Amino acid sequence: MRCIRLDIEVKAYLLSSLSMIGHHALLDGRVKTLHPNIHGGILARRDQKHHMEALNEHGIGTFDVVVVNLYPFYDKVTSTGGIAFDDGIENIDIGGPAMIRAAAKNHKDVLVVVDSQDYPALLEFLKGSQDDQQFRRNLAWKAFEHVASYDSAVSEWLWKQTGGDKFPPKLTVPLSLKSSLRYGENPHQKAAFYVEKSLSEVNAGGIATAIQHHGKEMSYNNYLDADAAWNCVSEFRNPTCVIVKHTNPCGVASGDDILEAYRLAVKADPVSAFGGIVAFNIEVDDALAKEIREFRSPTDGETRMFYEIVVAPKYTEKGLEILCGKSKTLRILEAKKNEKGKLSLRQVGGGWLAQDSDDLTPQDIQFNVVSEKKPQDNELRDAEFAWLCVKHVKSNAIVIAKDNRMLGMGSGQPNRLESLRIALRKAGDEVKGAALASDAFFPFAWKDAVEEACESGIGVIAEPGGSIRDGDAVDCCNKYGVSLLFTKVRHFRH
Repeated sequence: MRCIRLDIEVKAYLLSSLSMIGHHALLDGRVKTLHPNIHGGILARRDQKHHMEALNEHGIGTFDVVVVNLYPFYDKVTSTGGIAFDDGIENIDIGGPAMIRAAAKNHKDVLVVVDSQDYPALLEFLKGSQDDQQFRRNLAWKAFEHVASYDSAVSEWLWKQTGGDKFPPKLTVPLSLKSSLRYGENPHQKAAFYVEKSLSEVNAGGIATAIQHHGKEMSYNNYLDADAAWNCVSEFRNPTCVIVKHTNPCGVASGDDILEAYRLAVKADPVSAFGGIVAFNIEVDDALAKEIREFRSPTDGETRMFYEIVVAPKYTEKGLEILCGKSKTLRILEAKKNEKGKLSLRQVGGGWLAQDSDDLTPQDIQFNVVSEKKPQDNELRDAEFAWLCVKHVKSNAIVIAKDNRMLGMGSGQPNRLESLRIALRKAGDEVKGAALASDAFFPFAWKDAVEEACESGIGVIAEPGGSIRDGDAVDCCNKYGVSLLFTKVRHFRH
């Protein structure tokens, strides 16, 4: 049995001096393995008489096992400080992928290994007396997948070097299986979780790369809800708590006292918060952990709040210990903030939609006063807070907020008026003088959402504007003495 093992460090030495090649490496090492004596020995089919005769005629032997470690292109181009273009080009492996593909194509006769995790299985296979074509096929599949991922990284890197558009003519998204899930959105649906291996995702943060310190394995819905909670809380500059249920933030509060912010976030909708996901944008220490563990629901003052997940950027040792004692099932995640500027992908039947991520915050836009009444500074801050919250609520979305906390929200209704009524009902008597934010413009004002909001006591309304009836909204707010702000930015979320 002949085996060819190609590691980056030893490839040049082994192959430039092999007598079977008949020459040393050429072109500064660019040509070492691209030779008939190598590829002939890999690709020859043992069951084809004329193949074996051709090898004998040219004095070429066969290979039974090919083990290849490619140049570390992925690691080089994602290294701290980056890499020069010429260095990146020189780290693109040519001979390695060629040999991997050749061996994988001829897997019936040649075993190909590209992952050191497969070495034990390979050794066990070689010790056996019987051939297993399924084992060979699995290695061949893995080899082609490995080369495809490698080429995907090269393609992604080169496209960026061209200065091309953010949306290339062709797009490959490499995914790596992280875990099999118990089921999908519902028990009858099978599911799995994949981590994206694009160069753009290296050290870019997000729930996919979060560390789970404790609790049951994550489920399909857990990932969706945790992602929504983390994306929302990460956008706030001040210490903030966000509670999410079914991907919608049902409680949000900010403040220097994070314990009080947590209590106020729960108070916004304690019924929805129960069984939800709670997220923080600051470290969870022992005091906060105790509050999470012991806090009783405002609905009865007795029932301890239950959560599926707690997610934060970090935990103190004591804080983590306390949280782990709350429940054996509580999932505790430590995540890094998502970087801005990512490409957002969403699947539809037979295709994918791609867009820029929605990264705008209140600091990026203008809140233009279009009403006679100008908002006070505190009212403007409330409007900015509500606007940042409504960005993360499913359309049609309405958020009512005051003093850096969500009072009520309405989400996912086919018409904006119903979302408003839900938000008003949740806000209750606290709606007086509060800020209201809408993810899109109001198509009607009189005897509709704008007038009902004004009649309820709302002090300031923030909306994108852009309706052919914007004038009605302005007139309505002027009649009731309400400040109206146009942002010229819509935040649909489906």
